[in-house]
Amino acid sequence: MFKALVVEKNEDGKTNAAVQEMSLDQLPAGDVTVAVEYSTVNYKDGLCIGPGGGLVRNYPHIPGIDFAGTVEASDDPRYKAGDKVVLTGWRVGEAYWGGYSQKARVKADWLVPLPAGLDTRQAMAVGTAGFTAMLAVMALEDHGIKDGPVLVTGAAGGVGSVATAILSNLGHQVAAVTGRPETAEYLTSLGATQIVARDEINETTKRPLEAETWGGCVDAVGGEMLARLLGQMKYGASVSAVGLAGGAGLPATVIPFLLRGVNLLGIDSVMQPYDNRVRAWQRIAKDLPMDKLEAMIVPATLSDLPTLGPDILKGQVKGRIVVDLNA
Repeated sequence: MFKALVVEKNEDGKTNAAVQEMSLDQLPAGDVTVAVEYSTVNYKDGLCIGPGGGLVRNYPHIPGIDFAGTVEASDDPRYKAGDKVVLTGWRVGEAYWGGYSQKARVKADWLVPLPAGLDTRQAMAVGTAGFTAMLAVMALEDHGIKDGPVLVTGAAGGVGSVATAILSNLGHQVAAVTGRPETAEYLTSLGATQIVARDEINETTKRPLEAETWGGCVDAVGGEMLARLLGQMKYGASVSAVGLAGGAGLPATVIPFLLRGVNLLGIDSVMQPYDNRVRAWQRIAKDLPMDKLEAMIVPATLSDLPTLGPDILKGQVKGRIVVDLNA
């Protein structure tokens, strides 16, 4: 028997999340069975745990869009018992049972070997958010980061925190955007050289172009903020867009793209090719300073999750919530 956070839907359509005991024969089909050690709490997890059910397709459901742990059994020759593995994406925790469980059974293709230099706790301090942040940084590098500060929006959140630490460690000046002044010290500790108030970016203007300010951007917010910052990018600079917290709309003009050659790069962490996932995790182990990673960690247990899920939807979470499945 093992423990898992199970979300069930009541007859009235509302959902309820509670820790339950389960058996291995209840797990879905898959090639590899993993003893899960750590998971995280992301925005999507909050939606899945919340009363509306969010992204969940079938009930009962185990949320948790990522996990790291040790292989217990495998029908795939790529993995053997005792191997350390990490999983992000593939709609685990949404369409398939996820990481808020002491045991998981998944397809071998969804897994990546844990890279040297990271343990399972650190891997989940990175998690889907940090993996996405690295994909965003890699995309900026592929298109060439221009001189000047690199902007990171939603900087106190999971993606923003890791992006700030990575970019700083790579030698870039980082301008961290936040709507919470109390997070300034935290962002500075991650390597931000400039703290930008959210209102400075969102300030209403009718001009499609403003002063060329930013040499690149990791945008974890989207919506109105993304539209505004496009007109502030330097010529030929790129924006890696990874989030929809500010909305899916983009009330912008084509002028930044035509007259400044701005590149808008969409980052999807869900179904990345295997080679790119391995590359990203190896870069994380190499380029993310472990001392800054430790500073991001907020520890949690299975029993904390029903409360933490709604909290992350309200923007009340700072850093990376790491869930210890065995605590």
